[in-house]
Amino acid sequence: MDAEGALRERLVDVGVELVLSEGTASVGLREIARRAGVSHGAPRRYFPTHRALLSAIARRGFEELGARSAAATAESDAPRETLGALARVYVAYALERRGMFELMFRHDLLDSGHESAGPDGPRLREATLPMFEHVVELVALCRAEAVGPSAVVTASALWANLHGVAQLWSFGSLPLALGGPDDGPDDGPGRLVEAALDAHLGPVTS
Repeated sequence: MDAEGALRERLVDVGVELVLSEGTASVGLREIARRAGVSHGAPRRYFPTHRALLSAIARRGFEELGARSAAATAESDAPRETLGALARVYVAYALERRGMFELMFRHDLLDSGHESAGPDGPRLREATLPMFEHVVELVALCRAEAVGPSAVVTASALWANLHGVAQLWSFGSLPLALGGPDDGPDDGPGRLVEAALDAHLGPVTS
């Protein structure tokens, strides 16, 4: 990687650190430049807009999530097993990397496919849609049906359910509903993930 590429990656690294420690609202071109030890104008060579900067940071999150998902499903063969592994990784990532997770799905703040991303900008649509399409395919296989509108709706509902589990757990609402601090974070989300899978796909029968 050349010096220009290294600096761009360093700026994204600093942005990731800011998102994780202080949230999306703290991320600005000037603050990232200050923390990276470069001039205020340096980030604009790579990120002409604030949206472009946030999009580059979010892209890093999708790369992380994709790598974790691939590792978790490497040994999975059955569609339901694979889908369960993906669901658990999704919720676990949300709880571990909360600031990043919140940014990744704020497409109102990001360049999901807009021209403002620039010719070399992050293509978030290319990162998000294949992941969702994979879930749709797995849902169709679990339900023994062709990929079509029904599978898309079910996959969307399952995704929304898992996203809600992750957010409500991080807010403290679900731990309270499940009985408070005695229900540890390692157990509670896992049970809720399984309940969501059963609700949308039907329980596993032996």
